[in-house]
Amino acid sequence: MSVLEARQALIDRYLEVRGQTDELCAPLSAEDQTVQSMPDVSPTKWHRAHVTWFFENFVLAAATAGYEPVDRDYWYLFNSYYESLGPRYPRASRGHISRPGAVEVGDYRREVDLRVVALLRALPDDQLARLRAAVVLGLHHEQQHQELILMDIKHVLSRNPLRPSYAPNTAPNTAPLLPAASPIEWVEYAGGVVEIGHEGAEFHFDNEGPRHRVFLQPFQIADRLVTAGEWLAFIDDGGYARHELWLSEGWAWLQADAIEAPLYWFHDDGVWWEHTLNGTRPVVEDEPARHVSHFEADAYATWAGARLPTEFEWEHAVAASQPDRVLRDLYGECWQWTSSAYLGYPGFAPVAGAIGEYNGKFMSNQMVLRGSSALTPAGHSRATYRNFFPSQSRWAMSGVRLADGQAAARAH
Repeated sequence: MSVLEARQALIDRYLEVRGQTDELCAPLSAEDQTVQSMPDVSPTKWHRAHVTWFFENFVLAAATAGYEPVDRDYWYLFNSYYESLGPRYPRASRGHISRPGAVEVGDYRREVDLRVVALLRALPDDQLARLRAAVVLGLHHEQQHQELILMDIKHVLSRNPLRPSYAPNTAPNTAPLLPAASPIEWVEYAGGVVEIGHEGAEFHFDNEGPRHRVFLQPFQIADRLVTAGEWLAFIDDGGYARHELWLSEGWAWLQADAIEAPLYWFHDDGVWWEHTLNGTRPVVEDEPARHVSHFEADAYATWAGARLPTEFEWEHAVAASQPDRVLRDLYGECWQWTSSAYLGYPGFAPVAGAIGEYNGKFMSNQMVLRGSSALTPAGHSRATYRNFFPSQSRWAMSGVRLADGQAAARAH
């Protein structure tokens, strides 16, 4: 690919990702886009503005001497957590921002797009080469927020007593994705010293490296995710009422919040129902169990006589998979909780400057999830990707893959 072709490819990719965000938000009214249903959820229009602010700061301002923002107040309203870039509006209060409205946020997006495309066309080759990494990071950042937009609006609409759908029959795939679930098969791995982490020139976030060696004991991992039907058996067996299954902090969380089932499930007239982006319908037993916290995932694993895999076991299992040891549902179903705390790999160090606040500052009180979900944008999944959330989080589309079930059964 020539330098000119590479430049145009970058512009095309920028416009494609930005357009995908607009398409995701098209079914939503201005009122939909303003609601914040809990502190972890951000209004849709805030997401739209924040990813635009990201390009203003890390691309336009970085490459333009004396850059004048589209609206300097937006830099306060739509900064997420970058301390080095100045003060920001409190996260838990983003739903209070009625102005700028959804239309004005759209105007902001279009103006920044015009400026970014003009910059990418005009920069000399050497300057564009230096800026390319920031543009590519911004596109992957926007893809993360595309998934957040869907996760967040799902929660927003679930709080409405009418339980409206995001877009009937047109939402990202949250309908049945599996054939009738077969019994779990346990795939064995010998363990030993293995290499973990990203290598190569393809894009990856800084927390996916450096590549390093890890020692693994021999282990087994389930060939598929835990299903909703299996989760119903956990509920029926008193899983949410048996303290011996739960970590102490998880038991306290369960009691304080009166948790009785996965998020978006409710019981009515003898039937378990689930709210989805496509609407509310009975729980489908052969689908993966979705929207469970790490606390719930760990309790279920204990009840099932198994455990959660470490993130290193998960990644090694994916890398070592062969035709005779097939792991299903790795991507495009649910993010999968692991038993690993979110920490930096040996030798990890945040990059210099504000962009170094992207991942490293959150390496405390978070657990790692691997894979991807039905809401993850296409092309945004890979074996080394490390998602992370606090143990009580369950508004993300998170599920469970078990480890060492046969070994635990033999031990008993």
